[in-house]
Amino acid sequence: MNVKILKNKNLILLISILIFLAAGSYMIFFKEEKVMPLTKSWEIAIPNQKTPAGLVDLSAKNCGTCHVNHYNEWKQSTHANAWTDMQFQAELKKESSPFMCINCHIPLQNQQEYIVTGLVGGDIYKPVKVKNEAFDRTLQQEGITCSSCHVRDGHIVGPTGTSLAPHPVKKAPAMLDEKLCISCHNATAVITPTLACTFETGDEWKRGPFYGKKNCISCHMPEVEREIVMGYPKRKSHYHTFAGSGIPKHDTLTAPMLNGYGFYPEKVALNTTLDKPINYTLRIKNEFAGHRVPSGDPERFVLVNYQLLNSKNEVVVKKQYRIGEEWQWYPVAKKISDNNMDPGEERLYEFNSKVTEKGTYKLKVEVTKHRMTDETAAYNKLDKTYPKFISVYEKSYDFVVK
Repeated sequence: MNVKILKNKNLILLISILIFLAAGSYMIFFKEEKVMPLTKSWEIAIPNQKTPAGLVDLSAKNCGTCHVNHYNEWKQSTHANAWTDMQFQAELKKESSPFMCINCHIPLQNQQEYIVTGLVGGDIYKPVKVKNEAFDRTLQQEGITCSSCHVRDGHIVGPTGTSLAPHPVKKAPAMLDEKLCISCHNATAVITPTLACTFETGDEWKRGPFYGKKNCISCHMPEVEREIVMGYPKRKSHYHTFAGSGIPKHDTLTAPMLNGYGFYPEKVALNTTLDKPINYTLRIKNEFAGHRVPSGDPERFVLVNYQLLNSKNEVVVKKQYRIGEEWQWYPVAKKISDNNMDPGEERLYEFNSKVTEKGTYKLKVEVTKHRMTDETAAYNKLDKTYPKFISVYEKSYDFVVK
């Protein structure tokens, strides 16, 4: 056999083997992974909704042309700021933030730039996305907007289904009961070892004394008799401020507060002597909430602060109590402690201290609600314009020590 031909055959064989090995390597290292369907409720947004006949679009601003009171109330709410909230936007920019976090803050698919159809290999950090042709960027900025709750299948759904409206209306009170609220306000899941979603307000309410008697709407959307549309007859309606913690999302906004606490200062002797301590007790009761307080975001907490000042306005004694959960987020997310107050629970917070000099003293008592710690705010690069806390109780007492 010709040596040249033999060499060519060997070369062809070698090339064939290399191609075969390369193809095998490609199949091993680049094989197509299986796309798993979405199965969890919090993985799925409300499907794109069509604008009901008679309406210009799905925006709250458009709803507000007729439903003026509802719109103005909603604008004060944290719902209206659910997407633009500086803390949420900071969290969203982190690499550890999975795709589904937006489903509570902008729940309508119309508000989302992409539609997630599945997860590659079931990995939450590998969502399969397709461009959403119905995406409305202006609607996105409205966060939890009117359409989030009231637009379904070309209709405005509501508790009465009145036929006087200029748009299709469907009576669907079941859609507007506590199940709708709890779909976001009771999300508990360990997403990854360092990422846990823990909002347990719904479960707390179910275990509490108001279950079966009052629900989320009873307290957070109280009834009011008024015109639904200006010029129309008055009828039963509900406030749409969704009052809650009262900590606003912007320093230019005043958020409505629904306070679960009752504050009861004990009687105090304002005259004492050096050999006796200055005594004061504040009794705090979770009197009005059907769930624990604080509730919701596990980073929320309450501080009970005491400051004793002398006649020179110098702080001579400080004492502080904390109500809330404490979490470790790294290397594994876990709850370290929890002293949130159960519905109906009451506690005594005492100040007891002697002073070394006679004179006049002022005891300042303040209870503050906090969204987060200063350290968390700094970590999220939130500036001083972002409200981290509000004061919910303040009192001062003048003591004379002889």
